[in-house]
Amino acid sequence: MSALAERVLAALPQTQCTRCGYPDCAAYAQAIAETQAPINRCPPGGAEGVQRLARLTAQAALPLDPAYGTEGPRQMAFVDENWCIGCTLCVQVCPVDAIIGSNKAMHTVLEAHCTGCELCIPVCPVDCIRLEPASGNRTGWAAWSEGQAAAARARYAHHASRERAPAPLPAQPPGSAQAVDPNSAPRKAIVEAALARARARRAQG
Repeated sequence: MSALAERVLAALPQTQCTRCGYPDCAAYAQAIAETQAPINRCPPGGAEGVQRLARLTAQAALPLDPAYGTEGPRQMAFVDENWCIGCTLCVQVCPVDAIIGSNKAMHTVLEAHCTGCELCIPVCPVDCIRLEPASGNRTGWAAWSEGQAAAARARYAHHASRERAPAPLPAQPPGSAQAVDPNSAPRKAIVEAALARARARRAQG
């Protein structure tokens, strides 16, 4: 990636929503740097995002292209426990691993990590995922901090690296020298705790 593309990427909100027409923020940044895409296709970044890109690329700021969406409050995904069938399709498409849950078990969204990308909505076969505003009247970069963008970028990088990783080796018989994943037990505990919190929150509501 070129130096300009790196700077452009750092100026994007890292929601990985694909609304720009590219598979991720990095691909859009590269296209902008190569003058293959305009700077006004990122609804999550809003008008301020276009201004940032204009300064980096020495281009005139343009209004957001409505063909790629409009600026609005940041959205948060929620899974309806009563309808979730545990198909894991939403888990698979979430670019920042903000949805957890196992096969045939209720899923839940880790609210601190959800970027509001909306990619989970169309894949749900039972329409049990809904979006709710998470930033009040704040939109664009006013609804999304630099820290949140950096965290989302890191989580997406981890997600992408795992997707590129080779398939795991077949399970070994008991007593073999197969290494045990040290993160498996803590991850299971995190998932169970998140699911318990989600159930408690829904019960109180």
